[in-house]
Amino acid sequence: MLYICTELAKGLLVSISIFLLTLAFSLPFGLIVAFGRMSKNRLIQTIVKVYISIMRGTPLMLQLIAVYFAPYYIFKAKVGPSYRFTAVIIAFVINYSAYFAEIYRGGIEAVPNGQYEAANVLGYSKSQTFFRIVLPQVIKRILPAVTNEIITLVKDTSLASVIAVMEMFTTAKLIASADTTILPLIVAGIYYYVFNLIVAVSMEKIEKKFSYYKL
Repeated sequence: MLYICTELAKGLLVSISIFLLTLAFSLPFGLIVAFGRMSKNRLIQTIVKVYISIMRGTPLMLQLIAVYFAPYYIFKAKVGPSYRFTAVIIAFVINYSAYFAEIYRGGIEAVPNGQYEAANVLGYSKSQTFFRIVLPQVIKRILPAVTNEIITLVKDTSLASVIAVMEMFTTAKLIASADTTILPLIVAGIYYYVFNLIVAVSMEKIEKKFSYYKL
Protein backbone atom coordinates (compact mmCIF):
# COMPACT_ATOMS: atom_id res chain seq x y z
CA MET A 1 0.00 0.00 0.00
CA LEU A 2 2.84 2.39 0.88
CA TYR A 3 4.51 1.59 -2.44
CA ILE A 4 1.31 2.37 -4.35
CA CYS A 5 0.80 5.68 -2.53
CA THR A 6 4.43 6.69 -3.08
CA GLU A 7 4.42 5.90 -6.79
CA LEU A 8 1.07 7.62 -7.33
CA ALA A 9 2.36 10.67 -5.44
CA LYS A 10 5.16 10.91 -8.02
CA GLY A 11 2.58 10.74 -10.80
CA LEU A 12 0.48 13.33 -8.97
CA LEU A 13 3.39 15.79 -9.14
CA VAL A 14 3.37 15.43 -12.93
CA SER A 15 -0.42 15.95 -12.98
CA ILE A 16 -0.05 19.08 -10.82
CA SER A 17 2.68 20.38 -13.15
CA ILE A 18 0.39 19.93 -16.16
CA PHE A 19 -2.44 21.63 -14.26
CA LEU A 20 -0.42 24.66 -13.14
CA LEU A 21 1.40 25.23 -16.44
CA THR A 22 -1.85 24.96 -18.38
CA LEU A 23 -3.51 27.58 -16.18
CA ALA A 24 -0.45 29.85 -16.23
CA PHE A 25 -0.50 30.04 -20.03
CA SER A 26 -4.14 29.48 -20.99
CA LEU A 27 -5.70 32.11 -18.71
CA PRO A 28 -3.77 35.08 -20.19
CA PHE A 29 -3.75 33.61 -23.71
CA GLY A 30 -7.50 33.05 -23.47
CA LEU A 31 -7.97 36.78 -22.81
CA ILE A 32 -5.94 37.62 -25.93
CA VAL A 33 -8.06 35.17 -27.94
CA ALA A 34 -11.21 36.78 -26.51
CA PHE A 35 -10.06 40.19 -27.78
CA GLY A 36 -9.46 38.63 -31.18
CA ARG A 37 -12.94 37.11 -31.11
CA MET A 38 -14.43 40.55 -30.41
CA SER A 39 -12.17 42.35 -32.90
CA LYS A 40 -13.79 44.65 -35.45
CA ASN A 41 -11.34 43.29 -38.02
CA ARG A 42 -13.30 40.62 -39.91
CA LEU A 43 -10.19 38.62 -40.84
CA ILE A 44 -8.92 38.38 -37.24
CA GLN A 45 -12.41 37.63 -35.97
CA THR A 46 -12.91 34.85 -38.54
CA ILE A 47 -9.52 33.24 -37.83
CA VAL A 48 -10.19 33.25 -34.08
CA LYS A 49 -13.72 31.88 -34.57
CA VAL A 50 -12.37 28.99 -36.65
CA TYR A 51 -9.66 28.30 -34.05
CA ILE A 52 -12.21 28.24 -31.22
CA SER A 53 -14.57 26.07 -33.27
CA ILE A 54 -11.84 23.50 -33.94
CA MET A 55 -10.65 23.42 -30.33
CA ARG A 56 -14.17 23.02 -28.95
CA GLY A 57 -15.37 20.70 -31.70
CA THR A 58 -12.62 18.07 -31.56
CA PRO A 59 -11.59 15.81 -28.66
CA LEU A 60 -8.65 16.91 -26.51
CA MET A 61 -7.28 13.39 -26.92
CA LEU A 62 -7.08 13.90 -30.69
CA GLN A 63 -5.43 17.30 -30.21
CA LEU A 64 -2.79 15.72 -27.97
CA ILE A 65 -1.93 13.16 -30.65
CA ALA A 66 -1.90 15.84 -33.36
CA VAL A 67 0.44 18.14 -31.42
CA TYR A 68 2.77 15.27 -30.53
CA PHE A 69 3.13 13.93 -34.08
CA ALA A 70 2.86 17.26 -35.97
CA PRO A 71 6.63 18.03 -35.89
CA TYR A 72 7.39 14.69 -37.53
CA TYR A 73 4.72 14.76 -40.24
CA ILE A 74 5.02 18.48 -41.04
CA PHE A 75 8.74 19.20 -40.52
CA LYS A 76 10.14 15.63 -40.56
CA ALA A 77 11.64 16.39 -37.15
CA LYS A 78 12.47 13.58 -34.77
CA VAL A 79 9.97 13.25 -31.93
CA GLY A 80 11.45 11.74 -28.78
CA PRO A 81 10.19 11.01 -25.27
CA SER A 82 11.50 14.39 -24.06
CA TYR A 83 8.94 16.16 -26.26
CA ARG A 84 5.95 14.36 -24.75
CA PHE A 85 5.49 16.64 -21.75
CA THR A 86 5.93 19.74 -23.91
CA ALA A 87 3.33 18.41 -26.35
CA VAL A 88 0.89 17.89 -23.49
CA ILE A 89 1.31 21.48 -22.29
CA ILE A 90 0.92 22.91 -25.82
CA ALA A 91 -2.21 20.84 -26.50
CA PHE A 92 -3.79 21.66 -23.14
CA VAL A 93 -3.03 25.38 -23.45
CA ILE A 94 -4.47 25.81 -26.95
CA ASN A 95 -7.53 23.76 -25.96
CA TYR A 96 -8.33 25.50 -22.69
CA SER A 97 -7.53 28.94 -24.09
CA ALA A 98 -10.44 28.51 -26.50
CA TYR A 99 -12.85 27.74 -23.65
CA PHE A 100 -11.54 30.53 -21.44
CA ALA A 101 -11.79 32.95 -24.38
CA GLU A 102 -15.52 32.35 -24.71
CA ILE A 103 -15.96 32.72 -20.95
CA TYR A 104 -14.04 36.02 -21.01
CA ARG A 105 -16.06 37.22 -24.00
CA GLY A 106 -19.33 36.52 -22.24
CA GLY A 107 -18.15 38.41 -19.16
CA ILE A 108 -16.85 41.41 -21.10
CA GLU A 109 -19.95 41.73 -23.27
CA ALA A 110 -22.16 41.58 -20.16
CA VAL A 111 -20.73 44.88 -18.89
CA PRO A 112 -23.16 47.70 -19.84
CA ASN A 113 -21.94 50.18 -22.48
CA GLY A 114 -22.90 53.01 -20.15
CA GLN A 115 -19.91 52.20 -17.96
CA TYR A 116 -17.52 52.67 -20.87
CA GLU A 117 -19.16 56.00 -21.65
CA ALA A 118 -18.98 57.11 -18.01
CA ALA A 119 -15.28 56.19 -17.85
CA ASN A 120 -14.66 58.17 -21.02
CA VAL A 121 -16.37 61.22 -19.51
CA LEU A 122 -14.18 60.89 -16.41
CA GLY A 123 -11.08 60.96 -18.60
CA TYR A 124 -10.07 57.29 -18.31
CA SER A 125 -8.01 55.82 -21.13
CA LYS A 126 -9.13 52.56 -22.76
CA SER A 127 -6.60 50.53 -20.75
CA GLN A 128 -7.59 52.25 -17.48
CA THR A 129 -11.26 51.65 -18.24
CA PHE A 130 -10.64 47.96 -18.85
CA PHE A 131 -8.35 47.19 -15.91
CA ARG A 132 -9.98 49.44 -13.29
CA ILE A 133 -13.66 49.24 -14.19
CA VAL A 134 -14.41 46.40 -16.58
CA LEU A 135 -12.02 43.64 -15.45
CA PRO A 136 -13.15 43.50 -11.78
CA GLN A 137 -16.74 43.05 -12.97
CA VAL A 138 -15.72 40.46 -15.54
CA ILE A 139 -13.84 38.41 -12.93
CA LYS A 140 -16.85 38.53 -10.63
CA ARG A 141 -19.17 37.32 -13.40
CA ILE A 142 -16.98 34.56 -14.84
CA LEU A 143 -15.59 32.96 -11.66
CA PRO A 144 -18.24 30.16 -11.48
CA ALA A 145 -17.64 29.21 -15.14
CA VAL A 146 -13.86 29.42 -14.74
CA THR A 147 -14.06 27.25 -11.61
CA ASN A 148 -15.96 24.62 -13.57
CA GLU A 149 -13.32 24.59 -16.31
CA ILE A 150 -10.49 24.39 -13.78
CA ILE A 151 -12.08 21.40 -12.06
CA THR A 152 -12.49 19.75 -15.46
CA LEU A 153 -8.81 20.43 -16.14
CA VAL A 154 -7.83 18.47 -13.03
CA LYS A 155 -9.56 15.38 -14.42
CA ASP A 156 -8.37 16.00 -17.99
CA THR A 157 -4.73 15.74 -16.91
CA SER A 158 -5.28 11.96 -17.09
CA LEU A 159 -5.54 12.28 -20.89
CA ALA A 160 -1.77 12.86 -20.98
CA SER A 161 -1.54 9.07 -20.82
CA VAL A 162 -2.50 9.02 -24.52
CA ILE A 163 1.07 9.95 -25.46
CA ALA A 164 2.62 7.97 -22.59
CA VAL A 165 3.30 10.82 -20.18
CA MET A 166 3.72 9.27 -16.74
CA GLU A 167 1.11 11.25 -14.85
CA MET A 168 -0.89 9.75 -11.99
CA PHE A 169 -3.52 7.84 -13.99
CA THR A 170 -0.90 6.23 -16.23
CA THR A 171 1.09 5.18 -13.17
CA ALA A 172 -2.05 3.74 -11.54
CA LYS A 173 -2.88 1.69 -14.65
CA LEU A 174 0.65 0.29 -14.87
CA ILE A 175 0.72 -0.74 -11.21
CA ALA A 176 -2.81 -2.20 -11.45
CA SER A 177 -1.80 -4.22 -14.52
CA ALA A 178 1.44 -5.46 -12.95
CA ASP A 179 -0.12 -6.41 -9.59
CA THR A 180 -3.54 -7.48 -11.02
CA THR A 181 -5.43 -5.31 -8.53
CA ILE A 182 -7.72 -2.28 -8.79
CA LEU A 183 -6.35 -0.77 -5.57
CA PRO A 184 -4.05 1.69 -7.41
CA LEU A 185 -7.03 2.99 -9.40
CA ILE A 186 -9.04 3.48 -6.21
CA VAL A 187 -6.16 5.35 -4.58
CA ALA A 188 -5.76 7.46 -7.74
CA GLY A 189 -9.49 8.27 -7.58
CA ILE A 190 -9.05 9.45 -3.99
CA TYR A 191 -6.08 11.61 -4.99
CA TYR A 192 -8.09 13.18 -7.82
CA TYR A 193 -10.99 13.88 -5.48
CA VAL A 194 -8.75 15.54 -2.88
CA PHE A 195 -7.03 17.55 -5.62
CA ASN A 196 -10.42 18.72 -6.93
CA LEU A 197 -11.63 19.48 -3.41
CA ILE A 198 -8.61 21.72 -2.77
CA VAL A 199 -9.22 23.53 -6.08
CA ALA A 200 -12.95 23.96 -5.36
CA VAL A 201 -12.35 25.34 -1.85
CA SER A 202 -9.65 27.70 -3.14
CA MET A 203 -11.92 29.03 -5.90
CA GLU A 204 -14.75 29.46 -3.40
CA LYS A 205 -12.50 31.63 -1.26
CA ILE A 206 -11.58 33.72 -4.30
CA GLU A 207 -15.29 34.16 -5.09
CA LYS A 208 -15.90 35.39 -1.54
CA LYS A 209 -13.14 37.98 -1.94
CA PHE A 210 -15.05 39.40 -4.88
CA SER A 211 -18.41 39.24 -3.09
CA TYR A 212 -17.98 42.83 -1.92
CA TYR A 213 -18.59 43.87 -5.52
CA LYS A 214 -22.33 43.77 -6.18
CA LEU A 215 -23.38 43.58 -9.81
